[in-house]
Amino acid sequence: MSEPGTQMAAAAAGRGRLRTSRADREQAIEVLKAAFVQGRLTKDEFEARIDRTLTSRTYAELAAVTADIPAGLTDTQRVRESQPPRRPARTRARVSMNTAVTAGAFVAIATNIAVVGALAAGNGVAVIAVVAFFAVAAVVAIGAMLVAR
Repeated sequence: MSEPGTQMAAAAAGRGRLRTSRADREQAIEVLKAAFVQGRLTKDEFEARIDRTLTSRTYAELAAVTADIPAGLTDTQRVRESQPPRRPARTRARVSMNTAVTAGAFVAIATNIAVVGALAAGNGVAVIAVVAFFAVAAVVAIGAMLVAR
């Protein structure tokens, strides 16, 4: 494996005057962090190189910042790959607003049909029973949606 400085120098030779991207600067910062943790850079030198990295605009400027750091000890990609992958946080299924409105409309329409039917039969007790049944059904439906949420 070649050194970061060698890689950057090769890149700088072909595209030294080309502008770097944010990702290029972040990769150089990762190399500097690893070198600092390993004791290859003092705190002052690390901070100065970070400043130079953040202000570098071309590949040539960026290559100069990491030119003297060996690659084998700063392979951050290999370190990331050796860590076990994180499991995504478990998410709950949510009831959409459309489903909630549809369920509410269904309960309201069913209640109205039942009340009209009971009134047409002329039985007052049936009206009270139908209204009570659908009121309880509505509360259960709303409770189920809240629990599912």
